[in-house]
Amino acid sequence: RLRKAVSDAKAGNMPNDTIARAIRRGAGEDGGVTYEEITYEGYGPGGVAVLVDSMTDNRNRTVAEIRHISSKNGGNLGTSGAVNWIFEKKGYIVVPKSAKSEDELFELVTDAGAEDLRDDEDNFEIITAPDGFDAVLTAVKSAGIEPEVAEVEMLPKEYKRLEGAEAKQMLKLMEALEDNDDVQKVSANFDISEADMANA
Repeated sequence: RLRKAVSDAKAGNMPNDTIARAIRRGAGEDGGVTYEEITYEGYGPGGVAVLVDSMTDNRNRTVAEIRHISSKNGGNLGTSGAVNWIFEKKGYIVVPKSAKSEDELFELVTDAGAEDLRDDEDNFEIITAPDGFDAVLTAVKSAGIEPEVAEVEMLPKEYKRLEGAEAKQMLKLMEALEDNDDVQKVSANFDISEADMANA
């Protein structure tokens, strides 16, 4: 699990010192400081549901920072259970369309236990149950396909389409949350057009 986390972080261009700090944190070697994992729930612009997974040695500091970032970028922090029901834990694997034809890939991943294969413009998205993730990932890699993304995460059951100013503000909120040292992952149920993404 650690090897996968480190390779994901490097693939995402995370600096080595940030990776090392996260490993020390997880191993409890960060100067005797105790860390706890906390998930915060809230809303972004346009009523988008947001989940923020954090690891912190000071929950008061972290909640204050997340609340400040949210309110500054058109969002707000909700209570526990406010938006969690909108998401479900799933294995999520993204592969380039050049890897295989849709029919070949569908057969490969469903034989390995995948729940769904989605067409997303340049890529295919493979959805699995959390406990079926490793088997599907192994099948994909054994077929000589290198996934662009491979992780178990909280995926939205439904999406909200954002446009224009709301889309731009939502992307700013995501970036600001992800830049916070205590934040490990941010999940949100928004959908944005390529044009709005390019103009952000």
